[in-house]
Amino acid sequence: MTANDLDRTCGLTDDEMTERFKESIRIDNEIRKIKGLPIAKFDKEKNKPYLEYPDGRREYVGE
Repeated sequence: MTANDLDRTCGLTDDEMTERFKESIRIDNEIRKIKGLPIAKFDKEKNKPYLEYPDGRREYVGE
């Protein structure tokens, strides 16, 4: 890693950046649930993206 790489990431490692990103997504999803907004997710079995609403309802994109 060069000095320029550290400057761009404020001295954080890739693992630290990844963990911070995951936590920011988790927090955003919690806020969306509280506000009653859908959360974008991906169904691996159907290989399709969907929106999950706070009541548990799923709406597949493109259907």
